[in-house]
Amino acid sequence: MGWDAKDIGLLTRLWSAGQSAAQIARRLGCSRNAVCGMLTRQGLKRGHRPPTARPKIRPSPKLKPTSAACTRPVAKKVSRKAPERQQPKQFSKQQLYEILAEAVKNTG
Repeated sequence: MGWDAKDIGLLTRLWSAGQSAAQIARRLGCSRNAVCGMLTRQGLKRGHRPPTARPKIRPSPKLKPTSAACTRPVAKKVSRKAPERQQPKQFSKQQLYEILAEAVKNTG
């Protein structure tokens, strides 16, 4: 669409009257994106509307004071003994082959 002075004047008037870009596009017979592009090139913007609701900012909740006995963390008693490790179970070659044969049989 070619924009002439008459179209730009109508665009400016309709935009200032509060019509949407889609409404203006229908009236001019062009796409909404064409209207938005021309509005951008003309430097026309909508003013920011103030928010309708006024959010109430609440203060953070006050923490209840704890008792004096619990103010410091209690140290845990740590054992100095190293934990005993269990020795792995010992299998004979024949037992290992039987386990492997059973695993192969179960998978397949």
